[in-house]
Amino acid sequence: MTNAPQATPSPAEDHADHGKKRRLSVALAGNPNSGKTTIFNAITGARQRVGNYPGVTVEKKEGAARAAGQHLHVLDLPGTYSLTAYSQEEIIARNVLIDQTPDVVIDIIDSSNLERNLYLATQLLELSVPLVLAFNMTDVADGRGFNIDVDGLSGLLGVPIVRTVGHKGKGVDELVAKAVEVGLSGDQAVARQRYPDYGHEIEPHVKELTELLGDAGAPAHRTRWFAVKLLENDQQTIERVRHVCGERAEPALTRAGELRSHIERIFGDASEIILADRRYGFISGACLESVVSSVEARHDVSDKIDAVMTNRVLGMPIFLALMFGMFYLTFALGQPLMDLISAGQNWLAVTIGHAWAPAHAPLLRSLVINGIIYGVGAVLVFLPIILLLFLAIALLEDTGYMARAAFIMDRVMHKLGLHGKSFIPMLIGFGCSVPAIMATRTLESRRDRLTTMLVIPLMSCGARMPIYALFIPAFFAPKWRPHMLLLIYLIGIALAIVCAKLLRSTVLRGEPTPFVMELPPYRTPTIKGLLIHMWERSWQYVKKAGTIILLVTIIMWAMSTFPRDAARQQQYETDVAQLRAHYGHNTLPRDGQREQHQADGEQVRARYGDLPDERQAALDRELGAMLSSKNADDVQYSVVGRLGRLIEPVVKPMGFDWRIGTALVGALAAKEVFVSQLGVVYALGEGDESDQTLQSRLNADYSPLVGFCVMLFALITAPCVATIAITRQESNSWRWALLQLFGLTILAYVVTTVVYQIGRLFT
Repeated sequence: MTNAPQATPSPAEDHADHGKKRRLSVALAGNPNSGKTTIFNAITGARQRVGNYPGVTVEKKEGAARAAGQHLHVLDLPGTYSLTAYSQEEIIARNVLIDQTPDVVIDIIDSSNLERNLYLATQLLELSVPLVLAFNMTDVADGRGFNIDVDGLSGLLGVPIVRTVGHKGKGVDELVAKAVEVGLSGDQAVARQRYPDYGHEIEPHVKELTELLGDAGAPAHRTRWFAVKLLENDQQTIERVRHVCGERAEPALTRAGELRSHIERIFGDASEIILADRRYGFISGACLESVVSSVEARHDVSDKIDAVMTNRVLGMPIFLALMFGMFYLTFALGQPLMDLISAGQNWLAVTIGHAWAPAHAPLLRSLVINGIIYGVGAVLVFLPIILLLFLAIALLEDTGYMARAAFIMDRVMHKLGLHGKSFIPMLIGFGCSVPAIMATRTLESRRDRLTTMLVIPLMSCGARMPIYALFIPAFFAPKWRPHMLLLIYLIGIALAIVCAKLLRSTVLRGEPTPFVMELPPYRTPTIKGLLIHMWERSWQYVKKAGTIILLVTIIMWAMSTFPRDAARQQQYETDVAQLRAHYGHNTLPRDGQREQHQADGEQVRARYGDLPDERQAALDRELGAMLSSKNADDVQYSVVGRLGRLIEPVVKPMGFDWRIGTALVGALAAKEVFVSQLGVVYALGEGDESDQTLQSRLNADYSPLVGFCVMLFALITAPCVATIAITRQESNSWRWALLQLFGLTILAYVVTTVVYQIGRLFT
């Protein structure tokens, strides 16, 4: 049981006659000077009375009317710009709507000042009241050159809209009839309405609080409204929640404070201001799609910027130029830092290799150097690229441009049977597929949700960046690197579009659901907010390297080390002894030693003195070649080698060999493991103190065509197991998760094979 106060009985709570209520309560809301009183007088005529609300001096107007066989009790609420409770008028209007629950609310809107007036409408939508919008003063709007697509906007908001000219009585009868229709449909009308979405940063907070309030006993139809107001730190709502939920309210109130602090830390502004910005973004997006001005209208700064950034001709080139610039700077600034980390990795491996004698725990030594340092290290080397990429994405998001990118893509998405809003989870997919798939919850149509979550893995997530950052510098000159990275990303977007079209034309066919494309105002991001965004997302990458990737790397190291060929080891030791004798060092290696040629040469020189430089260099080269050949044989004899040889005929049509094939198997756990596994294989195969880098080794073993095909396959193939799991959770079916797993794998195989086979004809 809750401690909810007893609401004042509404006239609409009377018993029904023949399926109709005896009297419908109708509340008129609207901004001051919107023509609300004129509409009220037109509806009620002489049947009205004026008084004051109890305890305050605010005027209370009530009246009666009859329409469509229904008696109407009409209440003219005080004029207010919003439901944020500051003034007496706002408090009264809000309390009436919450406590007296009218059967229908008519929001009177000045059509000539649409965006300002729709702000109140967004709050009424959040309040989940049955709503009708009266676009009043349409004659003034027409005179100013505004062409409003009323039907289109009505579809976007899920609310009936009626054009009126109050002082002439035009449209009033239609308005009242529509209000009766909505009032009688009640919950069904509310279910069709669409409230603002606050974006992937804030919307999860709203949903979390909504669930907590529901668990605490708050009325189900008010939980979202309470959640939003708690994030705004609305004191009256805090007290109301305490009154309604009692002691059970405290966990939700405490959590609301934590989430408010997080929002303010990220955005560098009060949470109330940020939420207001999001509402205006919702309004701006709706108006941009449904309102055309035939004359020069007043524009604010965001409008002026959008006139260029979302221009039908310039919008797409600007979007592509920004993406190219992002990738160019990511590589240009990240490469020196990657080189620095790589040098540190090699220094650490060499230092440990010198300090740790090969005869002491050789397997543990190999695990530390070849498995952890060269395996996990091969992934951490790319941390600067990841940091810079997430910083660039955070910059585009926090300035408000990402929403514009989705709006630009809306024209393409409509042709696929999707709305541009589907592109927002896809954009999030550039960071990570898991939160991107969770972000599809904002899409109301199940078909749209399923289509979007199935193609999200085709958007290159941050986990694939280490693969691109490894292969692009290995095979392509510096001036081509940003172009190649942009090409990979564009291929993913193009394939996502094609697959979405195919899905919506076959298994997920149906009419697209209209949505409002929120366009928040442009903001100057805070340095603190950008750094928090960058680090929160990059830390997930680091944690993955320290947990999942480390575990998989150790497993892959063991599979690359065992079983061991004792006969081959003995033959190697004999060959080394004979080679030393040939060069003048008559000594046998220690039993069971797996020596690197440089370490071996240093130990020999320390014991027997230096050979002449030319003979010492020749000895080092031959020792290195023998060790390389022996370790390559060891890897092929191991579980990894046998698995690689087993799948090599399958991957060969794509230009891959057993090394790439086994790395792809490991990458199913996490895409970064592909780089880690190559690091393990090459460290074992070449000696852990070789001065060659992994990129130079790849360049020596493969062609640029193969390098491109590896990136292409990594882009398209099945995502990591975490993505498959979240698809199963969000779709509530293994059917869609398995379709994603096998469908993308088959698509990757076919596309990569075709590209490689065609490419061979020209190389």
